[in-house]
Amino acid sequence: MPAARGATPGGGRYGEAVFRPERAGEGERIDFGALAYDDVTMARLRTLGVGPGWRCLDVGAGTGTVSRRLLDEAGVDGVLAVDRDVRFLAERPGLDVLEADITSPDRIPGRFRLVHARFVLMHLPEHRGVINALTELVEPGGVLVLSDAVDLTSDRTPVTPYTTVMRAMWEGLRATIGTDVSWVPSYPHLLRAEGLEAVAAEIHVPPLVPGSPISRFWADTWERSRAAMLATDLVDDATVDAAVRYLDSDECAALSAGMLTAWGRKPDEEAGR
Repeated sequence: MPAARGATPGGGRYGEAVFRPERAGEGERIDFGALAYDDVTMARLRTLGVGPGWRCLDVGAGTGTVSRRLLDEAGVDGVLAVDRDVRFLAERPGLDVLEADITSPDRIPGRFRLVHARFVLMHLPEHRGVINALTELVEPGGVLVLSDAVDLTSDRTPVTPYTTVMRAMWEGLRATIGTDVSWVPSYPHLLRAEGLEAVAAEIHVPPLVPGSPISRFWADTWERSRAAMLATDLVDDATVDAAVRYLDSDECAALSAGMLTAWGRKPDEEAGR
């Protein structure tokens, strides 16, 4: 998941508070998430018609995997990759890089046929305002595509080392950087409220199997958020270590957090005349 860009309850920033971009291995952690989700993201974007002639905005672009695939596979005309920290991004023909905070969208020039943001808004307390701002960046006839995590643990989910640590992780991230995935299922309603049409959504849950990208992503994420989890008093170091071992064992029987993707199309001004 790319480092999202929002203020924490304590006044810091997401990347600085937990997932520090300068920390060794952070780019690799982001790429494990990309390996787990990029194929699904690209399949959805292609189904929505993204291709030649499109100019695209990739918000919270992380290491740029989606931005590059939009150019190389979908054949779009150009991509503007935006992130608050762009150390993992490199410009190339067709790919422009902008260091900017999406909570200040006035810094992003122009409008785009595709506006895409993945694993960003869940970390932003001002997410409704950001959705409004992102909608404004979509040109008439274009599409807004938002993806974020949905927690699939509940009080009826069997207790496993995985579910125990995931619950502590969500609580720890909420307390430190303001992460809140509870509102993510409301994406379709929020997009409809912005006046978008043909709104729909889907959920993808990558399988937790030993050595898989998603399993390695969670192991790395838990390590980086360990202090935040311990502060909840829901887990201790031994519990986190046991969960990491559980991910890499044949005994693992759990559902990973899902990725909900919602999309909507801005009405075409010409069609309305």
